[in-house]
Amino acid sequence: MDSSSPQAEIKSSIIGLSTIDKLLPVWILLAMVVGVLLGYLVPGLAEALDNWSMGTVSIPIAIGLLWMMYPVLAKVKYEELGKLRTEKRMFGISLALNWIVGPFLMFTLAWLFLPDLPEYRTGLILIGLARCIAMVLIWNMMAGGCSESCAVLVALNSIFQITMYSFEAWFFVTFLPSVIAPGGGSVVNVSVLEIAWSVIVFLGFPLVGGVITRCTLIKRRSKEWYDNEFAPKLGPYALIGLLFTIMVMFSLKGDVIVALPFDVLRIAVPLLFYFVLMFLVSFGISYGLRFTYEKNVTISFTAASNNFELAIAVAIGIFGIGSGQALAAVVGPLIEVPVLVGLVYVSMWLGRRLYGRHPTEPAQCES
Repeated sequence: MDSSSPQAEIKSSIIGLSTIDKLLPVWILLAMVVGVLLGYLVPGLAEALDNWSMGTVSIPIAIGLLWMMYPVLAKVKYEELGKLRTEKRMFGISLALNWIVGPFLMFTLAWLFLPDLPEYRTGLILIGLARCIAMVLIWNMMAGGCSESCAVLVALNSIFQITMYSFEAWFFVTFLPSVIAPGGGSVVNVSVLEIAWSVIVFLGFPLVGGVITRCTLIKRRSKEWYDNEFAPKLGPYALIGLLFTIMVMFSLKGDVIVALPFDVLRIAVPLLFYFVLMFLVSFGISYGLRFTYEKNVTISFTAASNNFELAIAVAIGIFGIGSGQALAAVVGPLIEVPVLVGLVYVSMWLGRRLYGRHPTEPAQCES
């Protein structure tokens, strides 16, 4: 086989991953299956998990996300964030993709594929409005993106999420549907304080923990020891947190997923189009604007990822755990997680083909 063929390049990208990362799709599939089986076989489990919450925050999912995010945020080189003050173009492109392109794309796909199922359609739109502030850190890390840029973009998305989510929920779920089909809108009342609390729990706590860990240990030991010995050991813990989160999440709707496979399939199709299109469009725009591979990856995964926890919490809190909106919100990560894992491999292949970058090269955040 020609060493420059696409097959060889994909194989090279896979070789660049650690053993744990190479088998991550297997672990994720197992976590999904276990979660669905628990939800299907254990009566009342979904209701019990749903009741264990604080406002819009599910405590079991919060445990998993904190477990997942802290190791990633502890790796961020916060002392180098000042270098990103000149990256206004990158941040502007990312915010436009997240808060204009993403919501309109999800709205369009939801109406194209689910014109006769308004509950599922609303659930999909709620996913499109909730921009990612958590799991994107994992995908970005695996694909070799810039951790510092990702941390800043996640923080910006958090601020916009607090200020924009309620308005966009009204615009895309209440106003626009009523224009397209009179009487077709749904009322979504979610307060800014509820969204702010969700952001504080899922980003604020692990972010503070990561900053304290890095600053304290570098001061006590050294930067070289921290980056070369301590930080690499944190990676597996982030992936364990990811798998725990997936298992808990899928147990919320395990019984419904088994009982309504064709409904799940109908919800899955527009989601598949959404995640792939958002990633490829973002990657193409960033490549055309001559962003480095690392920053391209960060922009693309930030645009293609969504805050599933917020979407699930809003759907369950407003429409109920047994609603079609809640089912659609839970199916979101069912599709997002395996698709984004696949896009990690696509990203590394594109990096080798378009940027001449080998997957084992360390991320370079400089322009």
